[in-house]
Amino acid sequence: MDNPCILTFSLLFLLLHPNAAHAAISVGVGGLGIGIGLGNQGGTPTPSESPSSLNNAFTALQAWKSAITDDPLKILSTWNGPNVCSYRGVFCANLEDGGIATSAATDSAVVAGIDLNHANLQGTLVKELSLLSDITLLHLNSNRFSGTVPDTFTDLTSLQELDLSNNQFSGPFPTATLSMPSLIYLDLRYNNFSGSLPEELFNKKLDAIFLNNNQFGGEIPQNLGNSPASVINLANNKLVGDIPMSFGFMSSKLKEILFLNNQLTGCIPEGVGIFTEMQVLDVSFNSLMGHLPDTMSCLQGIEVLNLAHNKLSGELSDVVCSLRSLVNLTVAYNFFSGLSQGCSRLLNLGFDFSDNCIPGGNMQRPPPECSGIPGGSLNCLRIPTPKPLVCGTLLASLSSHTNRNSSSP
Repeated sequence: MDNPCILTFSLLFLLLHPNAAHAAISVGVGGLGIGIGLGNQGGTPTPSESPSSLNNAFTALQAWKSAITDDPLKILSTWNGPNVCSYRGVFCANLEDGGIATSAATDSAVVAGIDLNHANLQGTLVKELSLLSDITLLHLNSNRFSGTVPDTFTDLTSLQELDLSNNQFSGPFPTATLSMPSLIYLDLRYNNFSGSLPEELFNKKLDAIFLNNNQFGGEIPQNLGNSPASVINLANNKLVGDIPMSFGFMSSKLKEILFLNNQLTGCIPEGVGIFTEMQVLDVSFNSLMGHLPDTMSCLQGIEVLNLAHNKLSGELSDVVCSLRSLVNLTVAYNFFSGLSQGCSRLLNLGFDFSDNCIPGGNMQRPPPECSGIPGGSLNCLRIPTPKPLVCGTLLASLSSHTNRNSSSP
């Protein structure tokens, strides 16, 4: 029963710590727990509260146990006694031995991680969990936790991964996460969080931001482009307004971004073409309008491009259809009025161009729906670009244009 958990936890840790050779990561099995080595990079680390670190962990975990009202899998039946390293789902490391895994409650042991994914626990988070000052991973995916994230979580200064997905949490965005200096992975998807997204979120050095399937509303902060994340998922919320222009100036690390099924309006930003390494872009099920920017032809790494169920118009040209890595293109339910020769070839390959305004095309909108193109008067910022477009010079061109605009009275 414990092997799958051990394997999953170990692989996750190794994948998210590529410098394992320097971190002296090790995994050991003992009793009902495993430990993840925290590494030793220049000197011997000491527990935050050694030798009372495990005493604090005992206080925290017993307080949390009291707030859990249903445990159908009897996970917490092992949460007895002072040796928290033997608790199921709790992983300890011995810092004096270079972070080697341990199930022994020694003075140099600390709680390094908690993985209770798929435990089906019901209850709430308690403020005492902030006593786990050495914890680096907290995975609570697929439970029935509710309520809010305690403000005391700001004390979890070592936490690198926080996964609260697929629970019943509610309230505003948990701002305590913005004060965690080590956090790189934030997963809040499939909950009932609501309210606006804080600007500080996109200033943090997060590599992964999963906020999809909540009730977040308001506009996407204009500093979206400050985020260095490689994956951002904002799908299935209630976000409104335009996609921020700063989207075109995000980190070159960005591989996937999903805006689907919100209430976004306006144009697809010109700067989208800067992301030559992007693999997934999904803006479907919104109300975006206007023509596609020529800069999309620079998305040479794109594999999945979903523009469906918007109000986009103009000719569907080789700007999109000549993308060499494209595996899945969906443009259905828009108002595109023509196809280039390259796009016609994709039509024969089974790509979905239905419910547009393409003359002579199959499964198109009836003529009355095509007589008035939505957003016909919308003025999308479209910067003149050379033909053929030189993708390598795109960032400099857009930055220059933006600077001129910002300096204008």
